[in-house]
Amino acid sequence: MKNVIFLFASILLLIPSSMTFGEEKVSEKNMVLLPVGNDPTISFRIWFKVGSQNDPAGKEGLAAITASMLTDASTQVNSYEQVLDKLFPLAADYSASTSVEQTIIYGRTHKDNIDEYYPLLMDAMLKPAFKQEDLDRIRSQALNYLENSMRYASDEELGKAILYNTIFAGSPYGHITTGLVESVKSITLDDIGNFYKKYYTADNVIVGLGGGYDAGLVEKIRKDLDALPKGAPKTVPKPKAKAINGLNVTIVDKDAQSTAISLGFPIDVLRGSKDYYALSIANSWLGQHRNSASHLYQVIREERGLNYGDYSYIENFPRGGGRMVPPQNVCRRQQIFEVWIRPVPNETKHFALRAALREVNNLVDKGMTESNFRLTRDFLKKFVLNYAPTTMERLGYALDDRFYGIKGSHLEIFRKMMDEIKLSDVNKALKKHLKTGNIQIAVVTKDAAGFREALINDAPSPITYKTPKPESVLNEDKEIIKYPIKVKPGNVTILKVADIFSK
Repeated sequence: MKNVIFLFASILLLIPSSMTFGEEKVSEKNMVLLPVGNDPTISFRIWFKVGSQNDPAGKEGLAAITASMLTDASTQVNSYEQVLDKLFPLAADYSASTSVEQTIIYGRTHKDNIDEYYPLLMDAMLKPAFKQEDLDRIRSQALNYLENSMRYASDEELGKAILYNTIFAGSPYGHITTGLVESVKSITLDDIGNFYKKYYTADNVIVGLGGGYDAGLVEKIRKDLDALPKGAPKTVPKPKAKAINGLNVTIVDKDAQSTAISLGFPIDVLRGSKDYYALSIANSWLGQHRNSASHLYQVIREERGLNYGDYSYIENFPRGGGRMVPPQNVCRRQQIFEVWIRPVPNETKHFALRAALREVNNLVDKGMTESNFRLTRDFLKKFVLNYAPTTMERLGYALDDRFYGIKGSHLEIFRKMMDEIKLSDVNKALKKHLKTGNIQIAVVTKDAAGFREALINDAPSPITYKTPKPESVLNEDKEIIKYPIKVKPGNVTILKVADIFSK
């Protein structure tokens, strides 16, 4: 614990307490403006209110492919190669990000190049060409991701995808944004054109603009996007996750050298509420992303050396392997509490799962201690300053504030709440929202049948180490080895890796 406290203190010393999140945003009906006078660049985040939740049945992946057909393809003015050639000397680009509920067309350029850059960006959104050659290339990339990358190259991302897909099965959240193999293969130019006409409308867009732009650009982009078709598509109802009864386990049977584990359950907490900020403190102590001082990391990785890291989340955090801080513009009206156990040796998977569940249960049952609460709260108040150091990132958070209906700035509210939240608020929120008796677990491992038998029989999971461990760790191991995990036979599902994302 002394090492943990020292690490927290060291991190805090690196962050000036006087930092702020900068300029005041201006929110209008269909615009979010973040002027930064001394920023030599101009940032765009154009938010269309559409995502994978809007994919028609049998066309899963259509939202993501449509977005790519705007930003990674030809326009009616330029071929794809010409677009790239014109962007290159500007040292600028634009791209698309599709999540469950949002599609963001984003890009940044130096303000001296705005006259050359802006028409290219507008052509992408207003004058897409929708060529078959672009669709063939983009569809091939999507299929490669589903059939190769997800199935065979990243067990961690596969496990997290299985967790979300299982929790939200049968709902609009029930598939990853890239889609399903057979659905992606079936997508046509007509599908894309119809989807574009329905969702890329003047009444379904919020313009995010930040940096050193002038007033003329605001009026120009407002007028140009007004040329989109009128009308707002019908809102998709908030998804209803199926009830989880007890511990439910989905095992992906794969000849893997290590085991990836993810677990979680839906929570009714969204950014902006007091309980969100209270749970943020508890979550940071338990499993702050990429923080070696967090508790799960200490127990599983630091003390026992089983893997690279162990983290927890109270809101969607995609592609965690490539991020240090939370992403923007992946908002959801329904979140889950999630624990990510990075791959452990196959022979320790049962032990690692037990250790993680035990720590989550202990936190909920016993609550945080006063010292851990104060230390974590003070750390978060400063660490949140790292979440949005650039205009582009602050603009992303400003759009997220719009999504969640937050008046003011979530990041400023976060810091303010760190002064107001009490230990009792944290422990009350834990009891209210983390119902640890009902958990969905996703495991990617070899010998799925053998692991199923170990789970349903609640078999002990002894562990050995290649290097000596302190007596305190060995004594704790005796409890973890037999920590009860009650899994009914009917609550275990085994999937073949080759069948994942097929239909």
